[in-house]
Amino acid sequence: MTAYLTNLASLGAIFCILAATLNVAVGYAGIFSVAHAVFFGLGAYAGAQVSLLLVPDALLAMLAAALVSGVLSLCLALPALRVRGEYFVAASLGLQMMAVTLFSEAKTVTGGIGGLTGIPGPRLFGVEVSTLPVALGALAVILLATALLMRSSFGRTLQAIRDAESAAEALGKNVAAAKALAVAFACAGAGVAGALFAMHMQFVNVESFTLDQSVLIMAMVIIGGTGTLWGPLVGAVILLSLPAGLAFLPFIPSTEVGAVQQVIYGLAMTLLMIFRPAGLVGDLSRGKSHA
Repeated sequence: MTAYLTNLASLGAIFCILAATLNVAVGYAGIFSVAHAVFFGLGAYAGAQVSLLLVPDALLAMLAAALVSGVLSLCLALPALRVRGEYFVAASLGLQMMAVTLFSEAKTVTGGIGGLTGIPGPRLFGVEVSTLPVALGALAVILLATALLMRSSFGRTLQAIRDAESAAEALGKNVAAAKALAVAFACAGAGVAGALFAMHMQFVNVESFTLDQSVLIMAMVIIGGTGTLWGPLVGAVILLSLPAGLAFLPFIPSTEVGAVQQVIYGLAMTLLMIFRPAGLVGDLSRGKSHA
């Protein structure tokens, strides 16, 4: 039971990183992307290859994953961010679909459909450690960096772009560059989560980086509350706890848990958009500000 809870907590910390980093793009910069799992996957494969071919060191794997995901996202974001709103969502959807095919076919790097096996577990300075403290440490660093970033002039620029992009442009803000940097920060964080995921599972394949995964991460952000520091973490904890809870319900067959889970995700997002459009934490925070 302890091993099960530790495994669940480790995955929870990893998905909290994914939700927190996507929130930088969605909640603070107003950039809606359904391709976050692509950069999660890039980080996982990069981290796995570092551990397999170079040295099994968690810090090195996370650094390599952040660089690969961040740099590639910057290259892809610069042309894509020239379009706005639903057009960027469509562009990110195309990227997600294309990436799944590339992950499946690039057998030298990704292992193809079969994936990569035998990935060493996380090590720090040659000592094998549990994933949980490493993931929690990475999450704390990302949350601190996010908080500092949003209090800076750059963070205020991002929020101005989110609220009124045309007005920000009129004030002389370099909107494209600011949005590209926000995407790079978010995707570098997704890369870190990917490296942690690869080391924790000691196996990765394309099934972990599909559109369903991107939608799940987006749901965590929306349900918890976009544009808040803690909202995405609350959303991640709720949605990751849901499958475990459903598995214990005797009237739901184990083969149907995934389908029921998807229905609940969709229903929760629909109800939140109607009754709490700012999300769980966002709605509470707004209520306190008016008190």
